[in-house]
Order: sequence, then C-alpha cells, then structure tokens
Amino acid sequence: MPCYHCARNSRHVAFVKPWFTKNQVNKAGEILACPDNFSIFDEVWATDVLANWRAAHAYPINTFQATLRKRLDYIDHQALVAQRLKRAPSIILKLKRFEGMRLARMQDIGGLRAVVNTISQARKLETAYRTAGFQHELLTVRNYIDHPKDDGYRSIHLIFRYRNTKAQEYDGLSVEMQIRTKLQHAWATAVETMGTFLGQALKAGQGEAEWKTFFATAGAALAVIEHTSRVPSFENWQPATIFSAVREQETRLHVLDKLSGFAVAADHITTERGSGAYHLVVLDSRKRSVSIRPYPKTRLEDANHDYAEIEKLTKAGEPVEAVLVSAGPIEALRKAYPNYFLDTQEFIAEIGRVIAAESA
Repeated sequence: MPCYHCARNSRHVAFVKPWFTKNQVNKAGEILACPDNFSIFDEVWATDVLANWRAAHAYPINTFQATLRKRLDYIDHQALVAQRLKRAPSIILKLKRFEGMRLARMQDIGGLRAVVNTISQARKLETAYRTAGFQHELLTVRNYIDHPKDDGYRSIHLIFRYRNTKAQEYDGLSVEMQIRTKLQHAWATAVETMGTFLGQALKAGQGEAEWKTFFATAGAALAVIEHTSRVPSFENWQPATIFSAVREQETRLHVLDKLSGFAVAADHITTERGSGAYHLVVLDSRKRSVSIRPYPKTRLEDANHDYAEIEKLTKAGEPVEAVLVSAGPIEALRKAYPNYFLDTQEFIAEIGRVIAAESA
C-alpha cells in the first residue's frame, strides 16, 4: 500500500485519495482516542492515517460546494459559503466523547457551511436538498432550528453519503452541510471564541456552568428574535424574562467587554503572498495574531501536510489553532470563519440590542 508521505510528493494530483482501508482507519481512531494504550510508533502511524483520511474528504466537499452555490443563487445570492476539513483535535475529542464512535463512520470530517440572512431562506435551502434530484444519498437531517440543542445551538445539518461512479474511490465518504442564519452563525462564533480564551471546550458542552448557562440563555434570546422554536428549558419563559436573564448574566461575567478585547487587530493579520483556492488559517491566541497561507488547487496535498504539522504544535500545548478552508477572497474567509479572527462583533451588537430592549 502506498504511504501517505510518498503520495503527497506528486505535484500532478490535486486531490488526495484514501490510501487505507476502513478497518485501518478505525484502528487509527482507536489509537488516537486512547494513545496511552499503544506505543509511540502506533500513534505516529495513526496520525498519518488520520491526515490522509481527512484530506481525502476534500474532493467530495469541493464537488458539493459548486452545487450549493448554484442553489443559493436562487435563494440568497449574498449568502456566505465555506468548506472546511475538521480539525484533528476536534476529531480526536469526538472519538473520546462518544463511546463506540468509529473514525471511518464519522460524518462531519468534510463539511460545508451556508450562512443565509433569514430563517425562511434557511428552510428553502433545506427543502431544495430534501426534494430536488440529487445523486448523493441523504442519510440524516438534524434540524436544530425546530429542535434547538440544550446549549442554545441552532442550525440545520444535512448528512450525505457521496456517490460518484466516475470517482469511486471516494464513494461512501460522508459530507456534512450546515445551514445557518447570520444570527445563528454569530452565536456559534462567540461560543468558539470564548472557549478558545477560557481554555474550555464550550462548543463540545464542556466548561464552567456559568458560561454554558450564559450562552444557552443568549441562544434562547436569539430564538425569540428569529421567532423560532424555544431552546429547551426556556419554553415557558416570557421573552422579557429571557432578555432580563441575558442582561444579568452578561453584567456578572462581563461577556461583551471580554469578547471586544479578544478581537485581532488588522495589523496582526499576516497574509502571505499569492492567490489560492484554499487557505490555511492559523490563530495564535496568546499573541492575538492570525496568519493566512494561500494554496492553489495544485498544492492541496502540501496544504494538508502543513495543516497536520501545525496541529502537532497544538497537541504539544502551543496556543495555536489551525483550519484549512475554502471560502473565496480573504474578506469572505473572515466572514465565514470569524472565530479564527476572534471577530464577534455581530454577536456583541445583537446582545447589546437585547440588553437595551430589556432596559427600555
């Protein structure tokens, strides 16, 4: 079987193919979830397997993105579209959190995101994928707008199994599509940003209770504003009571001041020269700086390799986070992944309006 590092030396192949069997991928997942039970050599092998398996998802999500943009032309031509490969620390955390989770069956390694303006546009896009002819198999629909999570998260997730007779080596890989409104996106960005600086995995439901309570309450307030289903445990609360709770919790925690202070200044964003279909975004939370490396499609394998190398620093305890994404121009990239720029202005403005409305 060809090794991953040999494969990436070819400059003629834009997309990585999976080099390992699903049994090998699942074994790698077991090793990464419980490394203390295995040797360092096993862990190095497993890390290589994960890097290849993740990189192989770039081909399916690239195909999906083209179709998504076409459909959005008729629904919201100003929508943000982005694609990403899930961060290795997030993959490993998920393997540890969910008993029985198998790496080869993880459904959100390759992901796309559409951020639209309104709830009605989000529903139209969901309907387009559920009813229109599509060669890929729709496995699961998780509508967290109609059924929000306890933590306040709201979005629509569509899970597909990739089907393509002309590229059968990618058959069976999963692709997750997230459909969010701008308000839902702003909430999720704030959760990730605050989690980064607290050193707590708030996004994964971990961390201090008072912070989780605040974001659940804030999510409940945004659900009221968007006239959607209430966040669990807030179903019987009056809007004024929810808004009052947001104000009280924000005052105690100083959430908005903290988020405002985190933002990365423009002169701390370094963009390397060159244009690219893909960008490796690296956030140093200690320095509050961001570097952006562009890669053309012909260097996608190099991008995946560099992505894996940065994640080794994260694993070693360095305060850096990286993500490999495709979102068009840099400004679109910043809007699609504001948490990597510590940009929570949308959330700050909306919560400010909630507090003002409660105080009026």
